Amino acid sequence: MSWWQLKCAASVLQRGGIAAYPTEAVYGLGCDPDNSLALERLLAVKGRDAAKGFILIASSLVQLEPYIEPFDETLSERVAATWPGPVTWLVPVRGDVSPLLSGGRDTLAVRVTAHPLAAALCDAYGGALVSTSANLSGVPPARSALAVQRMLGGRIDFILHGDVGTLRRPTEIRDVRSGAIVRPAS
Repeated sequence: MSWWQLKCAASVLQRGGIAAYPTEAVYGLGCDPDNSLALERLLAVKGRDAAKGFILIASSLVQLEPYIEPFDETLSERVAATWPGPVTWLVPVRGDVSPLLSGGRDTLAVRVTAHPLAAALCDAYGGALVSTSANLSGVPPARSALAVQRMLGGRIDFILHGDVGTLRRPTEIRDVRSGAIVRPAS
């Protein structure tokens, strides 16, 4: 991956496009979380039910703050113990956040990624990004740029080449209020 590729991917996202990029376990598809047309297009590309919502990834908690309610100290410590890292948390969502992001629920799935390229993409873009697995709904997620190209090449705007992390399955999801595991990592 080159600096130029990273800038191109960020530019595509800033213009409302969809980009694929490597994450901790699989390739992800991302878009601007504040662009409803991009969110609707991403749902259509995947054939994804809008009620499922999306995950937001970021390089820091600061990038997630526009989308989530502030944490109390106990919850902050719970989350900080796993970030950056491969744990996605369901946290209280701000009331002005699109229901396309949250699936209409009062929580939003968020993660401060430990994947260096995904984090660098968030920084180049300038904030948090939508992150959903790069696949058609019901099909196993892509784990390489070539697999993304074969499955989704004509439907998305950019593929950022790089290696996925070492996880074999998508990240674990936990509920911040209870600490309960909603989706195990393995």
